[in-house]
Amino acid sequence: MIIKSIVIIAFILIIISLGSALFHLVKHKTQEQSEKTVKALTFRITLSIVLFIFIFIALATGLFTPHGLGARMHQTATAPVK
Repeated sequence: MIIKSIVIIAFILIIISLGSALFHLVKHKTQEQSEKTVKALTFRITLSIVLFIFIFIALATGLFTPHGLGARMHQTATAPVK
């Protein structure tokens, strides 16, 4: 449950950062606001990469197991044929 919470919080932070960058891009066109836009987008990209690596490690170590349609399709595709 903690892993899902971390992923949800990271997604929310990514959306907030994207919104902040959009606000600074549209509202103000000064050099200072341009730097704030770049910082917000850099933070978003960094957080996205960290989240991707975190999910990859969680899947590789078995801390997070996929469930749902994709997992069921993978199980039927790898099931031995009788």
